[in-house]
Amino acid sequence: MSRLSPALAETSPAASATAKVRLSQPLAAGVVTALVGFTSAFAVVLSGLTAVGATAAQAASGLLALCVTQAIGMMLLSYRYRLPITLAWSTPGAALLASTGAVAGGWAAAVGAFAITGVLIVITGLWQRLGNLVAAIPVEIAQAMLAGVLLPLCLAPVKAVQTSPAVVVPVIVVWLVLQRFAKRSAVIAAFATAAIGAGISIAVQHKHLDLAAMAPSLELTVPQWSWQAVIGIAIPVYIVTMASQNIPGTAVMKSFDYQVPWRAAMTVTGIGTILGAPAGGHAINLAAISAALSAAPAAHPDPKRRWIAACTAGATYLVLALGSAALVTLIATAPRGTLETVAGLALLATLAAALAGVLKSEQHREAGVVTFLIAASGVGFLGIGAAFWALVVGLLVRQVLAHRQD
Repeated sequence: MSRLSPALAETSPAASATAKVRLSQPLAAGVVTALVGFTSAFAVVLSGLTAVGATAAQAASGLLALCVTQAIGMMLLSYRYRLPITLAWSTPGAALLASTGAVAGGWAAAVGAFAITGVLIVITGLWQRLGNLVAAIPVEIAQAMLAGVLLPLCLAPVKAVQTSPAVVVPVIVVWLVLQRFAKRSAVIAAFATAAIGAGISIAVQHKHLDLAAMAPSLELTVPQWSWQAVIGIAIPVYIVTMASQNIPGTAVMKSFDYQVPWRAAMTVTGIGTILGAPAGGHAINLAAISAALSAAPAAHPDPKRRWIAACTAGATYLVLALGSAALVTLIATAPRGTLETVAGLALLATLAAALAGVLKSEQHREAGVVTFLIAASGVGFLGIGAAFWALVVGLLVRQVLAHRQD
């Protein structure tokens, strides 16, 4: 039997089938990346935006803006550099907003602070010293601030059991079971359970759903500038975004032998943040945890083809953006505590990792604990949120105790 020539072999039915299978891998990986990233943290975003003064329509607009800006950003970066560069909204930043609450100047001042955050991210890409300065912040202090910010959010499911047990308890049970058998799907399953429970509750109680509000739309706000918002929102959001998203994101990519184009990535995410700010988007950045879904061998056997997964994730986010308003409308009608429960469960793993980072260094453990307590207290001064003061006091305590005699 004669052998097929290489040219004919490439076009044979078997080769074509293999090519389709291999193409389906990154496409599926991209869809999964977007679904995991969206469902695991959208509740945190909505909680954060609402806490700093956004109405339901403005929060939905912010979620839409974040989806669109990060989608366009990751498609541009992945296609330009042929790397599986995935972006995400700043989940730690959204958690910080939820703990900060309203600031002087209200929602317009918060929008101005979002734009300042974007400017700082762009400067980080262009000016290496600023990036080095952020990287120089001790890990235990940055993690302690993040842990303190996350604690009230992670306590929300416990409190929600008392207010809406019929909806919240099944959500927690499903999350716990999936943590045991399919950890990656736990938050998605918890969200699905919450949606079903909310739907049943709405139907049983004959609550009215505003169908007109479910259409996707942008609610633009003219930014205002408040020094309290800049110090209390922009700087802490920038720091946690860099320390908990961008720097770990580059490390995750490096673990798969990819070198992130730092300047380009910071420029794209910074400009995306600035453009999305008037619509309510707080910050976009390099993905950290979900980055592995598109960069791992499971996305494609050939590392040079995994960029397709990141590009597909971007396209999927554009589709998800269309459902942002409907999602917010459903949640607004759902029983109290539903949104907070999903957000709290989604952040438990992040809280655990942050606490581990705080307690890892015995030498600076006291400074970390002080930082954690101040951030968790939610008590601000001079119109500036607790996160900023936690960082300042933590660094001061660390410096003082570093010179003590053993």
